[in-house]
Amino acid sequence: MKEVVVYTSVDQVYSEPILKAYEQSTGVRVKAVYDVEAAKTTGLVTRLDAEKARPQADVFWSGEFAQTMGLKERGVLAPYRSPAAADIPAVFSDPEACWTGVGGRARVFIVNTTLLRPSEYPASLDDMLDSRRPADSIGIANPLFGTAATHAAALYASRGPDPALGFFKALRERGIRVVDGNSVVRDLVANGQLAFGLTDTDDAAEALRRGAPVRVIAPDQDRGGTLVIPGTVAMIAGGPHPAEARALVDYLLSVETEAALVKAGGFQMSLRPGSPLNDPAFAGIRAMGISLQQIQAAMPRSMVELRETFIR
Repeated sequence: MKEVVVYTSVDQVYSEPILKAYEQSTGVRVKAVYDVEAAKTTGLVTRLDAEKARPQADVFWSGEFAQTMGLKERGVLAPYRSPAAADIPAVFSDPEACWTGVGGRARVFIVNTTLLRPSEYPASLDDMLDSRRPADSIGIANPLFGTAATHAAALYASRGPDPALGFFKALRERGIRVVDGNSVVRDLVANGQLAFGLTDTDDAAEALRRGAPVRVIAPDQDRGGTLVIPGTVAMIAGGPHPAEARALVDYLLSVETEAALVKAGGFQMSLRPGSPLNDPAFAGIRAMGISLQQIQAAMPRSMVELRETFIR
């Protein structure tokens, strides 16, 4: 039986049904390796780097872009321009076709509406530093991993390295709760252990679907905007099943898969212009006016400095 190996940091609740459907429709066995929330994406990237000389994976499917770009720079990815991605804007793909974006999420506040009145809702990231808001009622995911790390790099790019580092040091010194992932922030807010926190739209959407007493707010809409994060799909250079890898990449980048992901809640935005797929609950979010390349360029410094700040 033909097979294909995919490493994915897209939450298993969203990625597994897509991969199972592909397996059933094609007869190709899909061997999937999923990552854990606390080390989202980072664990798989480390594994791919370690396996570079003898690749075990064929496809890398990530819920973010920064570490995918890093894999490309280190020669882990192979070029492949999928015909399924012809209508995805060039800004969401690698110029050398080593990765392509699929679906989008945004960084947002999730607020417990039973603990806060509308006049107390946060509107800016800097509201987390407001002394009128108890530090132990506010949560963030560890900024060394996953989309939280990407968001940190975006703040380094948009605010400048020194102001961004100062912001994170102030969060740490205030005693903001730092937890193991965006879904943990969501759950702590939904059950009332936190008043509000920073998470991704896919996690926030799940709380809304469950009927939790929460509201979602995109931060800094009257300032620099919030980070919108595309997922990415890439082929691994020297992977053991190149033909099967190309076929799976085509499937993951298709309109049908993007629609299924948005419907399930894995992503809330389509990257395709004028798409009717976008989740109306998150329509109109203003994105940061910085490029993916600027964010990627800021990542090395942000990771070094924040590791010193958050690991003691």
